[in-house]
Amino acid sequence: MIKMQARALLFSAIEGGNTFWNREIDSHGPVAIVEKIRSGGYAEGKFERTLSIVKKNNPDEVLDAIHQVGATFITPDDIIWPALLNDLAIAPIGLVVKGNAHFLSVPSLAIVGTRNPTNYGVRIAGDFASGFVDREWAVVSGGAYGIDSAAHKGALIAEGITIAVLATGIDVNYPAGNARLFREIAETGALVSEVMPGVHAIPARFLTRNRLIASLSKATLVVEAAFRSGSLRTARDAAELMRPVMAIPGPITSPTSEGCHRLIGERSAELVTSVADAMEFVSAFR
Repeated sequence: MIKMQARALLFSAIEGGNTFWNREIDSHGPVAIVEKIRSGGYAEGKFERTLSIVKKNNPDEVLDAIHQVGATFITPDDIIWPALLNDLAIAPIGLVVKGNAHFLSVPSLAIVGTRNPTNYGVRIAGDFASGFVDREWAVVSGGAYGIDSAAHKGALIAEGITIAVLATGIDVNYPAGNARLFREIAETGALVSEVMPGVHAIPARFLTRNRLIASLSKATLVVEAAFRSGSLRTARDAAELMRPVMAIPGPITSPTSEGCHRLIGERSAELVTSVADAMEFVSAFR
């Protein structure tokens, strides 16, 4: 069995961000892990589901399922693997990509924020997205309603590259209202997923997805976010990777800006008010 097949099998069975299996694969290699699983080298217990899937799945069928939805499977062994992902403590076993996988290595800005933005937030997200793609950066976000969608659309309108990192299978339109947006992103940028086609969202997958958004990007911008928000998790993931984090200020009475003000107040993010500000700040980290 070759590495690609072994990784495909493990990818089909293991949730992203699993510390134990990541350590096992790093230490012994994917082929050895598959062989150990199939020879009964791991006790069933809490690994029962994972072991069962690896034993019953056919690696060629796993890869075929990915290809059938018009996507490709890339791994850390591939030349086109984005090197920034290697900074993660728990790197992906592989990624499913629909679109141009080379774009994952283009210098990029993550733009994240609330699903319920104000008109101000939507405009700012779009403006910063178009401003960065004008400077030949890509824009990375999560494909959700709100700030994510505004960022993707801003990049597309400016005829730039945008990448959506999904918490579902690459063929699952979640949210359903963004189906057209996902088609446009796949045509000119890339859709990325850490789960198999057909897999639906659960809360934990959004958290593991957020680390990918942060790690694929050279910098992260939070536009609008509530005091407790998944976007703040993305910002903290970026900070742990020693990547620059920025936040847009809003009215002090706006609940949708409380998270941004919290980041700024804690000195966890740089306050920026223009694309020029953001570019200057990010350039200092190069």
